[in-house]
Formats: sequence, C-alpha cells, structure tokens
Amino acid sequence: MEKYLRDVRAFAEFAKGTEITKITVIGYKEQLLTNGFAVRSVNSVLASLNSLFSFLGRHDCRVKTLKVQRQIFCPEEKELTRAEYERLCRAAQNSRNERLNLILQTICGTGIRVSELKFITAEAVKCGEAVVSLKGKTRSVFLVKSLQKKLLRYIEKQKIKCGAVFITRTGKPMDRTNIWREMKSLCREARVNPQKVFPHNLRHLFARVFYGIEKDIAKLADILGHSSIDTTRIYIVSTGTEHRRRMESMRLIL
Repeated sequence: MEKYLRDVRAFAEFAKGTEITKITVIGYKEQLLTNGFAVRSVNSVLASLNSLFSFLGRHDCRVKTLKVQRQIFCPEEKELTRAEYERLCRAAQNSRNERLNLILQTICGTGIRVSELKFITAEAVKCGEAVVSLKGKTRSVFLVKSLQKKLLRYIEKQKIKCGAVFITRTGKPMDRTNIWREMKSLCREARVNPQKVFPHNLRHLFARVFYGIEKDIAKLADILGHSSIDTTRIYIVSTGTEHRRRMESMRLIL
C-alpha cells in the first residue's frame, strides 16, 4: 500500500496542472527511463498507475509495460553470498545486537518475507512451526531445531510469553524500516557492500541454497509462498561468475 501511494503521488506531482491522458502517462514513463530507473522499477510503477486507472474507470489511460528478457544470471554486485551473510551475523553479534542477529538468521533460515516476521511468535517458537497468513494464503513455516533453540533462549531471556518475538522497545513488531536501517549499520564492520544488504536478499539466499540441495523448484515455490514458479525462478538464478564457470566446464571450444 505504501509503495502504491508513493507511485501515485509521484505521478500526480509530475502531472500537476495538466489533463491526465494516455500521452501524459507515456511521458511519465519516458521520464522514468531518462532518469535512469531500471526496467523492472518502471514496470512496477506502471503497474501501480494501471491499477489506479482501472479503479477509476479510466482504461484509456492504461499503458503497456516494458518487455523484460528473463535474466539467466544475477549480477554479482547485487547478490548476497553465504560468506557475506555470515559476516553480517558476526557483526551483529559483535555489536551485541542479539535481536538483529536472530532476525537475520530467522529470515535466512526459513525464507520468510520480512513482512512475515510478525508470525514468528513465542507460541510458534515453542512448537517449532509458524503459520503464516498473508495475501489470502496460509502456509506452515518450520523452524529448524538449531534456530528454535536460539529463539527459545531469546524469548526466555526477554521474558516474552506470547506474541511476536521481534519487537521494538514500545512492544510493537519490528517492521521493514527498522530492520533495513539496522542491517545497513552492519555493513562497514562486516565488509559487505551496502547495496547488497536488505532483508529480501536473505530470502534470495535461502532460495538458492535450498534449490542447490533439493533441485525441486515446485517445492521451493510452496515454501516461499509463491503462486507462480516463474516468480521462484527469479530467486534461484546463479551469479555471472558461476554461469561463466559452467560454460567453461563445457569445453566446447577446440
């Protein structure tokens, strides 16, 4: 909802004082590209605007999104590696931020979305399984024993009897902004590029490690809560270096 409102308000500012027509929307689309927005980002904005126009009955203002060729590998500067993840966890531990250390391990160890962290409750920790209900879908998320033990110690230490495990000083569940800001603070000590450090990259790391072991994309889609395997494919693309190494191993050049 926040993103939708942000996209609509930005467009409203662009179109301020002019009649809203399809030409106006196309002009905004071109401006986003000129300003260096990535194709996926432009399409995300257009999806918000197209939804607005459908709601208003202004189907004449809807515009086509840009065509995107499916990526066959992930740029290394965007992928968080396992070694970098481990350094982030150690940095959180060294700074005595036990809560953040466990948040990193919980997201990466289960593959949940940061918005689903609120479903990791004291009750869920005690039974080793969280029930996640989001976007009209419900799924079970298992907590491996090693993670469950750490969380049990944490809730006992923090005297959390029920409800969300990861909360602020005022007792509210930690949100995306809180976690993003705390993760960024670890980058220098962990020697990790800040552009790689955000909660969703932990989910991507979980997906790549799981798929590397299981090689079952349908099962992975269920675990991640994806309704389409096409979405899951985005999560498991290898890096350019790995892609190059596989091509080299083919030895087709005589």
